[in-house]
Amino acid sequence: MCTIMASTGSIITREEFETAFARTKYRGPDDTRIESTGKGIMGFHRLSIMGLTPEGMQPFELNGWKVICNGEIYGFEKLKRELIEKGYTFRSGSDCEIILPLFFEHGTDMFAMLDAEFACVLYNGETGEYIAARDPIGIRPLYYGYDAAGDIVFASEAKSLLGITGRIMPFPPGHYWEKGEFVSYHDVTEVGGYSSDDADAVFRNIREKLIEGVRKRLVADARVGFLLSGGLDSSLVCAIAARESDEPIKTFSVGMDIDPIDLKYARTVADYIKSDHTEVIMTRQDVLDALEEVIYLLGTYDITTIRASMGMYLMCKAIHETTDIRVILTGEISDELFGYKYTDFAPSAEEFQKEACKRMRELHMYDVLRADRCISGNSLEGRVPFGDLDFVRYVMSIDPEMKLNKYGKGKYLLRKAFEGDYLPDEILWREKAAFSDAVGHSMVDDLKAYAETVYTDEEFEEGCRKYEYAAPFTKESLLYRDIFEKYYPGQAEMIVDFWMPNKEWEGCDVNDPSARVLSNYGDSGK
Repeated sequence: MCTIMASTGSIITREEFETAFARTKYRGPDDTRIESTGKGIMGFHRLSIMGLTPEGMQPFELNGWKVICNGEIYGFEKLKRELIEKGYTFRSGSDCEIILPLFFEHGTDMFAMLDAEFACVLYNGETGEYIAARDPIGIRPLYYGYDAAGDIVFASEAKSLLGITGRIMPFPPGHYWEKGEFVSYHDVTEVGGYSSDDADAVFRNIREKLIEGVRKRLVADARVGFLLSGGLDSSLVCAIAARESDEPIKTFSVGMDIDPIDLKYARTVADYIKSDHTEVIMTRQDVLDALEEVIYLLGTYDITTIRASMGMYLMCKAIHETTDIRVILTGEISDELFGYKYTDFAPSAEEFQKEACKRMRELHMYDVLRADRCISGNSLEGRVPFGDLDFVRYVMSIDPEMKLNKYGKGKYLLRKAFEGDYLPDEILWREKAAFSDAVGHSMVDDLKAYAETVYTDEEFEEGCRKYEYAAPFTKESLLYRDIFEKYYPGQAEMIVDFWMPNKEWEGCDVNDPSARVLSNYGDSGK
């Protein structure tokens, strides 16, 4: 990952900017550049992934414009060749160098053309105006706030805006900002009409589009690794990648030293696809010692996000400290598209689709945020094949009647699409286990038990009354909120609410986000 920041006004001094921007140096440890832009300032911390030479350093400049971008543009080579034919020249092998030429050719229509995960800020040196944009899913982070003079400030993470802006909010995915307004350029949840494909065509398209989503994310000038939980989603990503690679891929899994549910399944997959596999073991003390650091890194108080981040963060930390891998592929975004355990309770196809749309719109505040911070917090770049835009658009267009769990098995369409020899049947048809539980049920139990030692019942009641927005409702949630407020005081509205099952559905009115509390959890945790 890289990190960007841009102040559009003159009230923030260079010293203040440098101090704020330094808080996310871990995202881009290879190089730093801070430049004045008229009355504003632009900053870029670089993690070298594509075009490793110094010429790939940003901001890129062309005809009086500048751009900073934290992004990965897939298929940029073809676009670059077309731009060269139009007379543009390039100094580096960086994919992001094509942004300004593309913008000169297409204006803001360019953003909808990109097959990319990105957050960027463009500056017009002639007019002093800025344009900012974020990818349609929000895989790459971007936040904004307004300084004391009312000028907007952009940054990859909220922590860079602390103390220099007021209210901090996530930049809406699929939007660009220009002349003071946010404009939607692409909403992945908008489906003009459901696909008429029959079951066989659906299976074929899911398979082919996911394979292509993995294939394009293997392209990097730095070394690539894979997170392998042993669940369906990460196992499919790894199985596809193993087929597309000329040498064994490097896979990593994490589990508690007690009851590590997923480690045995990850090992089964690794043996099957013949990967170079590493297991990371964590203890109760490792989790508790990292808790405050992880909450500061994440910038959230959400229960399930924090729980699921503990194992992911410690695993990525081990990868960073013991390998030369720079790029990590993960299995996020499958659940939002194909369903969680709780969506088995969806009362209708229409309700299933509405829930999928809600989850996709809010994804950047939960699972995508978790993956980004845990990976980038350890100076790595994350890539998400299930977030491939062509794949997402297609799956969202499948008739939700087909996606309902009428088969006695969740995510049936995805499983059926890869029936054959991609994975062992025991993995392909394995019941889903939540990542925070699958690293070992003891981890969540340890966190809950620790929270019980922090507050008496009276302190818990009093503590919850401090918060009106997204009020805590358990000692664990109060602990997370108190730590969040220590670092991000008054910024709770960055997160829309707690991630929870849809309580309006029968069987989903629960007070814990873990699928373990649902009646259909079954064999998931075995």
